[in-house]
Amino acid sequence: MARSDAGTSVRAVTQVLVVEDDPAVGEVVRRYLEHDGMDVRVCSTGSSALSAARTSPPCLVVLDLGLPDLDGLEVFSELRRQAAEHLPVILLTARGEEEDRLLGLGAGADDYVTKPFSPRELVLRVHSVLRRPAALPTTDAPPADGVLVDGDLHVDLAAHSVRLGDGPRSLSAREYDLLVFLLRNPRQAFSRKELLHRVWGWEHADLSTVTVHVRRLREKVEADPGRPTRVVTVFGTGYRYDPGAPT
Repeated sequence: MARSDAGTSVRAVTQVLVVEDDPAVGEVVRRYLEHDGMDVRVCSTGSSALSAARTSPPCLVVLDLGLPDLDGLEVFSELRRQAAEHLPVILLTARGEEEDRLLGLGAGADDYVTKPFSPRELVLRVHSVLRRPAALPTTDAPPADGVLVDGDLHVDLAAHSVRLGDGPRSLSAREYDLLVFLLRNPRQAFSRKELLHRVWGWEHADLSTVTVHVRRLREKVEADPGRPTRVVTVFGTGYRYDPGAPT
C-alpha cells in the first residue's frame, strides 16, 4: 500500500471524479492529479457525473457547483446518496458563490476551493481529505459503545444516534463528530483551528467551516439556537460545551 509523505496510509490507486464544465479547468485539474499518481475521470455535466459514479464509484469527487444541466448541490446530495460509504467531496465555487459554499459545507462537504485556485493547492487538499479520520480520540474518551448524556441530550455511540428529550435528532457525520468531541471535552474552550484538526483531522480548510457546523449543530441541540446554552461562543477564542446548562 502506498504511503503519504506524513506516513499515513492512502489507497494505492485513488480514483477521483472531477465534475467541471470548463474544459480548460478540467484538463488542468486532471493533469495535476494524474501527475500525483491518481486515476482521474472528468465529467462536464451533473448527469454524466452521476452516471460515472454509478458505473465506477470514485474515492473522492471534485465538484464544481456551477454546472450547465443540474444544480451542483443536488448533484452533491445524489452522489452522497449513491455512495455505500461516506464519499469525500471537495467543492469548487466561484468567488461570489458564498451562499452555495456555506450550504455545501452545511450539507457535509469535506472542503471547498474558490476559483481561481492553485492546482497544486487542490492536490494538497485532496490528499488532506483522503487522510482525514472521522474523529481523533481524546485521552479520556469513554468506550466507543458507551452513551454520552447531558440532561435530556443522549448520544448513543454504538448506534451513532442522537436523542433530545423524547425525539431523535438527525445530524450529519461532521455535526455528530463535533458534538461527540465537545461532549467528551466539556468546559474546555477550543479555537476553530483546534476543532478543525482535533475533530476532523483537517490541516487545509477554511475556518468558516467550523462556524457553519457549529451553527447547524446549535439548530439541532439548542432550545434557542440564537441564544445557545450548550455550545457557547468564547469570544476571542472559539467554542466551548457547557454541560448541565438550562435549555
